[in-house]
Amino acid sequence: MPIDAAKAVAAEPRTGEITWNSKDVQLYHLGIGAGTPATDPDELRYTLESRLHVLPSFATVAGSGSPGVISSLSMPGIEVDLARVLHGGQTLTIHRPIPAEGTATATGRIAAVYDKGKAAVLVMRTEVADADGPLWTNDAQIFVRGEGGWGGDRGPSARLEPPVGEPDRVVERPVREDQALLYRLSGDWNPLHADPEFAKVAGFERPILHGLCTYGMTLKAVVDTLLGGDVTRVRSYVTRFAGVVYPGETLRIRMWHTPGSTRVAVSAVERDDAPVLADTIVEHT
Repeated sequence: MPIDAAKAVAAEPRTGEITWNSKDVQLYHLGIGAGTPATDPDELRYTLESRLHVLPSFATVAGSGSPGVISSLSMPGIEVDLARVLHGGQTLTIHRPIPAEGTATATGRIAAVYDKGKAAVLVMRTEVADADGPLWTNDAQIFVRGEGGWGGDRGPSARLEPPVGEPDRVVERPVREDQALLYRLSGDWNPLHADPEFAKVAGFERPILHGLCTYGMTLKAVVDTLLGGDVTRVRSYVTRFAGVVYPGETLRIRMWHTPGSTRVAVSAVERDDAPVLADTIVEHT
């Protein structure tokens, strides 16, 4: 079997130095749709270096996403076909605001391997700290289709009860035709998001948008709509990737707001509100 769960979890963590600067932050923000309208003061917080605020989801690509999902798939005990890999969910915990420029140590490991029957789920954990202490912790839940069924632990369920009542806010965000091509310049080079032939082999009619691009677009919508544009208020952000997004579509983002957290559901407008992000919670001050 290509995945040896015990070997993967027991493997030594990979540690390395990552660096980023304001250009990396600006490129990421443009990749998730910031900068429209280009002269809007609220958008300039994301695009102009003299007043730059760092959206916390930048943590998923800081240091070009290193250690990234693709490199983690070469960890001991893991040997899989990239065409069978899907990003199932993401959990981000922010320990303090992310600076616009920085150097930090990233430690990546396989925190868990779960057997879902028809798929294996790898929990890839990255902990990042600089000279002043912890900055953020990222957990990526990666589905590997066709690799389950060895009788291992199924792991916890990520499914939540649906939000009650009508959402407090609903916004729509367009996805540009070239958005995946721009977003991938921040470090996720999986050809699934750019190569039509590879996408077909993976079972999609054409390249799909990165789940983490939708993730970033959604967090920006919550921060801008409900948190007064204050990126430092975000404490954690968790989601389950419930469906794909194709470049050129429109995201419908529904928000149920409380003083300490916001529940979110995201769907694709043009496909009869097909679910895109589910079980999504932004915790904030």
